[in-house]
Amino acid sequence: MRTRKLVAHNTATASENKIHDDDVAQRFGFTGGLVPGVDVYAYLCWGPVSTWGRAWLERGTIEARFGLPTYDGEDVTVEVTEAPEGLELALRNGSGVVVSPGTAALPDAVGPFGDPARFPWAPLPDNRPPASPEALPVGHVLGSWDVSWHATLADEYLRDVREELPVYAEDRIAHPGWTLRQANRILSANVVLGPWIHVGSRVTNHGCVGDGAAVSCRGTVAASYERKGHRFVELDLMVTADGDPVASIWHTAIYEPRQVREGATG
Repeated sequence: MRTRKLVAHNTATASENKIHDDDVAQRFGFTGGLVPGVDVYAYLCWGPVSTWGRAWLERGTIEARFGLPTYDGEDVTVEVTEAPEGLELALRNGSGVVVSPGTAALPDAVGPFGDPARFPWAPLPDNRPPASPEALPVGHVLGSWDVSWHATLADEYLRDVREELPVYAEDRIAHPGWTLRQANRILSANVVLGPWIHVGSRVTNHGCVGDGAAVSCRGTVAASYERKGHRFVELDLMVTADGDPVASIWHTAIYEPRQVREGATG
């Protein structure tokens, strides 16, 4: 097993998502504001990239779950263990508890992306509706989230996610955690959310985001349901760079925690 120790950092204290705010998160029963799941994912990506290098960024797979919170300033450890089908990943907190498990693999070839027609470009809504089962029905085509990526702006992001591997700066390519952030952004760009929680993602990489690329995240609502009082949504997404696929993402979030209806944010 290989390990890497780091100090977790909450990059989203000013976010519209108040689950990252200490006061609101404490009303939900947490110790403080949550480090975003997309940043915990970035920590875990150290495992496959330190193992396989750029090859994993171009065709690797990963699945990560964020079952327990990670807090700002916590001493955490990324654990990477070889397994028959690739790597077992874990983020362990200072108390020794695994808060985010995962798996990663490196297929022999770039995985199939599927039918591009499943991911049509669509405009973002002029007026976002409140998140609800009616606003997020299964099959709903999301308005696309379009942005550009520039290597000159990457240093701050790499510092924020505690990344030290040189491949991103040397090759002038985006970090996979930045790519996954676009999945969060397409959700929040389509509906008005209260405090919400990213609980897991399954990602297949198809290529790298290069300097100056026009990036588009698009997709549909794949599932919408209630479990233990929480309202969940699952998104089937693709991310392209200059029109070429770079990632397919299955993204799961609690868009309305049960505490919202119980008045935890009042």
